[in-house]
Amino acid sequence: MSEKQAEFRAMTEASKEDWGVIAEHMGDFMRGLPARLVSHLELLRGDYGGYPVDRLEHCLQTATRALRDGRDEEYVVCALLHDIGDTLGPSNHADVAAVILEPYVSEENHWIIKHHGIFQGYYFFHHVGLDRDARETFRGHQYFDACAEFCEKYDQNSFDKDYDSEPLETFLPMIERVFASPRKSLYKRALAEAS
Repeated sequence: MSEKQAEFRAMTEASKEDWGVIAEHMGDFMRGLPARLVSHLELLRGDYGGYPVDRLEHCLQTATRALRDGRDEEYVVCALLHDIGDTLGPSNHADVAAVILEPYVSEENHWIIKHHGIFQGYYFFHHVGLDRDARETFRGHQYFDACAEFCEKYDQNSFDKDYDSEPLETFLPMIERVFASPRKSLYKRALAEAS
């Protein structure tokens, strides 16, 4: 990593050279994203929140089920990270995960993760005084069935204390590949040049 730093005090004073220095650092920072994601997943270890398994185990079970079902790598990584927002966004965890994933995944996978919270509600909302059919507001959307399937096959059933999940290490190379380069980003061109 470069030791150089930009010299400005306000962006209005910055030069092209300053931004070149920042771009060098940005490339290194972006390459570190997979490791930071894994560190954040580790924060879910031991956090049960009343559930039968901790939040990390739930994520591992979800991803393991998707992997063993033959889903592609991107889908598996989405399954692993679907609840990564629990710690920082307990009121909107699905949105947090979706924002992290959006530059790196397909529109369909992004939509699934963004909406999985309300779709998951089909399995428990009626027990907590909410409308279990709240997901019906999305009926007719092209990804409705895909999100319903994600919740049914991988998410709602991943609270099994006896399930033999793959360890987090199994998914590390997948995370690195999925997050190697954004598909879409305001900074995509600058990131490509910095790499």
